[in-house]
Parts: sequence; structure tokens; C-alpha cells
Amino acid sequence: SFCAPQGSTSPPRAGEPGEREEAPGAMASPSPACNPTEVQMSQLVLPCHTNHRGELSTGQLLKWIDTAACLSAERHAGCPCVTASMDDIYFEHTISVGQVVNIKAKVNRAFNSSMEVGIQVSYEDLCSGKHCSICKAYATFVAQGPLGSKVRLKPLTPQTEEEKIEYSIAAERRRMRLVHKDTLKDLLIRSPQETELETRDCSGAVPAERTRVESVELVLPPHANHQGNTFGGQIMAWMENVATIAASRLCRAHPTLRAIEMFHFRGPSQVGDRLVLKAIVNNAFKNSMEVGVSAEAYGQEMSVSRRHINSAFMTFVVLDQEGHPRTLPMVAPEPGDGERRYREASARKKIRLDRKYVVSCKQTEVPLSVPWDQSNKVYLSYNNVSALKMLVAKAHWVLAREKEKVRMYTLEEDKFLSFRIEISVCIPASRAFSLLSNLRRRHEWDSHYVSAELVQKVDDDDMIYHVVSQKLRNENKPQDFVILASRRKPCSRGDPYVVAFRSVTLPTHPARDEYTRGETLCSGFCIWPESEEMSKVAYYNQAMPGYLNYVTTNVAGLSSDICSTFEACEKFLLKNKEDLISRLQDF
Repeated sequence: SFCAPQGSTSPPRAGEPGEREEAPGAMASPSPACNPTEVQMSQLVLPCHTNHRGELSTGQLLKWIDTAACLSAERHAGCPCVTASMDDIYFEHTISVGQVVNIKAKVNRAFNSSMEVGIQVSYEDLCSGKHCSICKAYATFVAQGPLGSKVRLKPLTPQTEEEKIEYSIAAERRRMRLVHKDTLKDLLIRSPQETELETRDCSGAVPAERTRVESVELVLPPHANHQGNTFGGQIMAWMENVATIAASRLCRAHPTLRAIEMFHFRGPSQVGDRLVLKAIVNNAFKNSMEVGVSAEAYGQEMSVSRRHINSAFMTFVVLDQEGHPRTLPMVAPEPGDGERRYREASARKKIRLDRKYVVSCKQTEVPLSVPWDQSNKVYLSYNNVSALKMLVAKAHWVLAREKEKVRMYTLEEDKFLSFRIEISVCIPASRAFSLLSNLRRRHEWDSHYVSAELVQKVDDDDMIYHVVSQKLRNENKPQDFVILASRRKPCSRGDPYVVAFRSVTLPTHPARDEYTRGETLCSGFCIWPESEEMSKVAYYNQAMPGYLNYVTTNVAGLSSDICSTFEACEKFLLKNKEDLISRLQDF
């Protein structure tokens, strides 16, 4: 088994300042870890770790990230682990010689034989005491037994609110990784094939062939990890080196690595292998360029075919003296494969922007109705479900009211007042899930709903509805919504069934004069099985300003409308629990 570089960071959050200072002393001294898998590492950046500018080499940073994450995974597994994949890494700042790199890694969730490890990287300036975030990464590890056999992992029990949130959302990130390749293929199929290449003036462009780099490395014992295989961080360092050379040949300057695309490790290499590393600039945009890089391994016998170890896509920028990205020359791709790589780079850029725009922003910084299209459907679905799961995992819910079997809780934080309504119902959880995920039947129990039209079936788990509701108080016309409904079955024992709702924008359903366009940021159902025939059904809603008066009136006991609506929901579930039409195809 081999230990590969860790990964995927969230991009910088929209609206946040460029440097996010942490609390003084954060990670400066070891402290008892609540999570038994937590590993902390601090490294002083020495001249031998830096490039010609006196900045920490990204390859060296990847080695340290790899080591910390692998040790965390092996703490949980109790056996050797290999890195299966890493998500996008976005590097927010460079680190200078003399500063300290602080890395914290811990297992967020264990599935059957794989686990997600979360990594936080920051730097510390010893002179000023300032701490700034560098990146946040997510890597997937697989535990391996003798002869490479898979090991079934023990479950992980989250303790803190933060751990519960990461545990819950880890299932969504896993789902997004599995469809990553399909997202790219789908975008390429739907995108025009010739427009970009034909309309750009490439007379002054640099031929992509001039940026091509090929280098070979011999794997020696110092390059091997504690399991006897090539250290994954070392492979990534070599890949980053050739990618930097390719980028430099285009811009005739010293580029800075800003991001590494999500990728999967395909196999190990051992001491004695020869690693062939290839890199080429795939596409240059106005202020950034994508470099494709691959690693292949072979032994002493040249007759044996090379083994594909890894492919990665790295985004570079060239900074001026003020730290602003410079304009880059265009690239003229080679006919055939070069043009294919050129188009794929454009598609990956759009996907990265979608992920940064939708997935990685704070809930308060994402526009309520994000435009929906085929290319961002995966990330909108992720955002929809993860936002609800984050709300569910929050601590400090307060019981505000109880009426017979219906309990109402509130959560006050910053700009939002959220409420939760829950009740235990004599119905199997799967049947309740099927009934409540079908918005076309909601008017049968929710008097606020007039109608819900299924506009688009995205896939078996995601639907888009046009909903018309009753008039609000002091309004002279009804409201309408365009809502993405995303549903999830339990990923493992103890997980709830989830039905999440959020507003989206569709060009086919613009705002109309006869309605007041409403929006919902985060709402939905979670259904927990209590027994084979009993379920706990909970509805969550982050109240928007237009609904605050309605919610607070119910919380204060001046109205029972919310409780009455949920009692009607219980009657609807009991009435329809034997109805065969309420199975999954009814969604």
C-alpha cells in the first residue's frame, strides 16, 4: 500500500478578506485532542524547503500534508492505508522561510473500507504571532490488509458539533466525487465543440508543444514511505515540479500554483521504479493557465508496459510586484488530442467556478436562487442537502413549544431564526420518505400550498418544482417558488432519510406579475426510523424575513398554525401508509 498526497481544499470563501487571521496561539502548542484520530504537525520552513523566491515549495507542503493525513487514517484503521483520491486544493497564500506550517488532520467519517480525512493547514509568523489559513483539504483513504485486501473499518462516532457536521456532509462529498467524471463528460457533450477554437485570434499564441516537459525520476529508499512504497507526497512534488516548468515556458516568468484539481490515485509504485513525469499547458485563460501532468511507472525491464500512477490538473498564475495576476499569452493547441485537452480545460474551469460559487461559499453568501443548469446540478444538489444537514447537526436547539405530540424547537444564530417541528408517527421511515418527498401531494396536508408542478426530473434523487402558495398577510397576490427538491436515503445505520428544499432560478420559469416570487434558503425533512413501524419526522426551516412574523407568532403561542399543519401531516401519513402509490416511483 502507498500513502498519497492529501487533498481537496475549499476555495477561498466569497466575501472573506484575503487573509483570515486565526485566534492568537491557534495550533501553536499541542493540546489534548477530543477526536482520537486527530494528528497535529508543526514544521519550521527552512531554506532547503523553499523555491528561489524564499517561499515554501508546494511539493514540500504536499509531503507534509500527506504524512499527517496518512497517520490520522491509520490511527483509525489500525493498519496501512492508501490514498484513493483527493478533492480540489486551493492555496490561499504563500509561506515564507522562517514561518511555521501547522497541519491538523482527523478522520471525518468511516464508510465500509474507505474514510474521509479532513486536513486544515495554516501558517504562523513567529515574529508577529499572526496565524493565517492556507488551505482546507479532504482526502479519501482506503484501509488495506495483507496482500492488498480491503479491511472493513469500524464506525466513527462524532462528538462535537463541528465533527457532527463534517460527519454528516462527508456522505454528500463522497457522492459528489463519484459523479465527478460524469459531470465533465456531460458538460463536454452539451457544450459547442468549435466556437472557442474558431473565434479566437491565435496569431500571437504560443504553441502548446513548446511547453511540453518530460522527466524521469528513479525511486530510491528515501523516497519510500513507512510501508515500503513510493511516498505519495514525493510523487506529487515531482509532478508539481514538471508542471511548474511547463507553465514557466508559456509565461517566461516564475508562476505560482493556485489550485490542484480533484483526482484519483490509480496504483502504487515501489523503490527501484522509474517514474516518467509529463506535463503540458492545456489552456491559458486571461489570468490563469491549466497544466496537465501525468506520472507513469516502469521497472528495469523496458519491455513491460508502463503503469499509470496518476494524472492531475494544476492551475497557475503569474503575480506582479503588487501580487496581482498578470495577463497571460494565449495557447495554440495541437490538432487532435491538443484540441481535446484545450476544450476539457475550459470545461474544468467552469466546473471549478461552479464548485467555488455554489459548494464552498457560506450559506449567507450564496444568492438564494442560484441559476440551475446541467453543469452545476451536482453542486447545487450537494449544497441543498449539506445545508440542511448542517442545520440538523447544530447544537443549542431550544424547545419553544409543545402541543400534544408536536414539539417545536428554535435556534437563534446571527441573521437567522430557524425552527424545527417534530413528531413520532406510526409509519415505516421509508414510506414517510416517499410521501413527503413528493411535493405534488403536499397540498393534501399543507393548507399553505395551492399547487406544485413538476417542472424537471433531474435524476432519481433531484426534482425541480414550480410551487404556488397562498397569499401572505398584507399581500394582495399569491406567492410562487421554483424549488429544487433533493432526497437521500441513509448512507449507513443511524443516518436519517433526507428531503431538502432550496430555491433555484430557471429561465423557463421567470417571475410573473400575477405572483410574488418567494425564496427559500434551507428547509426540508429528516426522518429517523425508531422501529420497523415507527418514525420520528422532523421539519426544519431557516426562516426568511418575510416569514419571521408568522414564525414568531407561532413560537410565542399566539397562533397554532404551524402545529396544526404538522398534525395534518401526521394524519396524511397515517392515511396513506398502506398506499402502494407512495413508493419511490411516486416521487
